[in-house]
Amino acid sequence: MLHAKNKTGLVFFPAFDWAISPTHPEREERLLYTQDQVFEEGILDIDGIVEYKPDIVTIKDVQRVHFCVPDVNSVMTESHFISAGGAKKIGEVVCRKEVDRGFALVRPPGHHAMRVVHGARGFCNVNIEAIMIEYLRTVYPVEKIAIVDTDCHHGDGTQDIYWHDPNTLFISIHQDGRTLYPGSGFINEMGGPNALGTTINIPLPPGTSEEGFLYAIKNIVLPILDEFKPDLIVNSAGQDNHYSDPITNMSFSAQGYADLTSLLKADIAVLEGGYSIEGALPYVNVGIILAMAGIDYSRVKEPDYNMDSIRQSYEITRNIQKTGDAVIENWQQRESMKRQIKMGKQYDVRTRHVFYDTDGIFENQYERIRICQECAGVLQIDSSSDRGRRIFAVHIPIKACHVCKEMGYQWFDSAKVSAFDKIFLQDRVKDEFFEKSRNSQVG
Repeated sequence: MLHAKNKTGLVFFPAFDWAISPTHPEREERLLYTQDQVFEEGILDIDGIVEYKPDIVTIKDVQRVHFCVPDVNSVMTESHFISAGGAKKIGEVVCRKEVDRGFALVRPPGHHAMRVVHGARGFCNVNIEAIMIEYLRTVYPVEKIAIVDTDCHHGDGTQDIYWHDPNTLFISIHQDGRTLYPGSGFINEMGGPNALGTTINIPLPPGTSEEGFLYAIKNIVLPILDEFKPDLIVNSAGQDNHYSDPITNMSFSAQGYADLTSLLKADIAVLEGGYSIEGALPYVNVGIILAMAGIDYSRVKEPDYNMDSIRQSYEITRNIQKTGDAVIENWQQRESMKRQIKMGKQYDVRTRHVFYDTDGIFENQYERIRICQECAGVLQIDSSSDRGRRIFAVHIPIKACHVCKEMGYQWFDSAKVSAFDKIFLQDRVKDEFFEKSRNSQVG
């Protein structure tokens, strides 16, 4: 009988009652074929691989991360509460040390959902990894967390949520944003002034195969992780880099994903994208599960796998090497760059225009953060959409200094309800959420 070297927890949630449309790539079959493969291969009979049922996250869990417009129940279905609950469950059993590692094979996905949510973008309504992480930070002794996003699409939502957090290292390895949605994730996107350097983007050219991905892991990701020394590593385990994926242009394989997983040694993996429902996902997910468990995965291969047909060109190899050199140089210079940006400034501002491609919503955002030498800085966001809703939101970070805490409450108290539909305060120090509107005020 096989025995897992690393005790590994699994959660499955295919979300039978949620799909963008019956024929959309993001539908329940994404996980049904994987479940069938897992059962057929007897994965759940392996000693040390344990299946758990998903929890359901609470509104409070969501409000630790998001400002939902007009409210949480307007942007989430029951499936979203359960999908996020599956990630939360895996996080809990890992932090309680019931298992060594855990994989949440759940949908709907979440890494395109930003801090402010007016609707769905990139198939994502809420960010299930961030909801899990902020719950774990509240309940367990974890502070420094690294998120390694290996989805083919840049994890712009996760990047946005942790843009100002120096205790969260966000690394995204993805197809170059000049060639794929969401059109972001470039090397110069390095984080806000209080957290410059803890956002790392590694854009890869179309046609990258396992050679390129594994080069990026070995030569860029692992050295940075070794220096950052996180308490927990979370893998946003998108699988749409596969050579057979219908909406991307990469050449990764199930063996490559398993090798990546074995190298990364993430504590927690959460499923993101991946739309080759029959040709890739069953094999990739089995490979990831076996690699997490420390079991030989050398025989996990797609029926049509041919290494020579997906081999990357010399030009791609050189491109990735140059990208890696630039990323490492930025990482090494991050502290001096941070000092330069913060010098003589009290606040930093960002103006952004966000398109919710799934729901067809346009949002305008004005963001202002206090430059702080002691904490991540108190943040305010003025957000309005073309659906006629406008909100003012204040975020007080989890280890905020006294000045930032006081300023956050001043901003919240002084904001005029006559100018906004809702005014929110997210106090992560007290783990409390407040809102007020023209008609009511709720704590």
